[in-house]
Amino acid sequence: MIVYFTGTGNSRYCAQFLAQQLQEECRDVSSFLRNGVAGEWTSERPWVFVAPTYCWQLPQVFVDWIRNSRFSGSRDVYFVMTCGGDIGSAPERNRALCAEKGLHYRGTLPVVMPDNYIVMFTAPSPEESDRIITAARPTLEQCAACIREGRDFPPLHPGTMDRLKSGLVNTLFYRFQIKTKPFTVSNACISCGKCEAVCPLGNIHLENGRPVWGSRCTHCMACLSFCPTEAINYGRSTRGKRRYQCPAYQGPDDSRS
Repeated sequence: MIVYFTGTGNSRYCAQFLAQQLQEECRDVSSFLRNGVAGEWTSERPWVFVAPTYCWQLPQVFVDWIRNSRFSGSRDVYFVMTCGGDIGSAPERNRALCAEKGLHYRGTLPVVMPDNYIVMFTAPSPEESDRIITAARPTLEQCAACIREGRDFPPLHPGTMDRLKSGLVNTLFYRFQIKTKPFTVSNACISCGKCEAVCPLGNIHLENGRPVWGSRCTHCMACLSFCPTEAINYGRSTRGKRRYQCPAYQGPDDSRS
């Protein structure tokens, strides 16, 4: 079974691609996260966890959900992590998570997809995004082949800098960067409620037609990226920047140029 968490759609695209390749069931955990509900699932085929890379680790909300959920049947687990460049020492932490859960770790595969964290970076143009997504397809095909044939993903060998990024830098990122106070809403807001609907944690509600953020934000950038009028910004750091949404996977004929 393929289980995924997504904000702006990169991990959904990869999960759907793998589901088609493997003829496998594909489940989004957003509704569970919104309602604070753990999963209790059974699969006789390997588990495939697909998620974005947040500061060189799996998102904490996804890790916590895995910790609190029960997975019966197959004990094999593969991790697929979408990223803008690298995943640091995330494989070591994913292995430790499997050991904690009594699961058999089969490897972590990074898949480079368009970067959406416009708080710190610039999203690629639509043309560049399509090129990056197209370039990711062979990696996903290799991923599917490994799972289909029961092989481990190729091993990754994190170095000292990787451990620093996934360790201290990640800790500081969550402590000082993940905040909701800088979110602003301009008069361009049309009170459509899209931000409330797309938040995977259910962290946004409308008051007098305008979004208000709670304390559960994970900086997935869904609210900001899906706002149809670009009324939402994060302080000054996102003003005038291109938004990014990954389109849904369209099947075997899905092609981008």
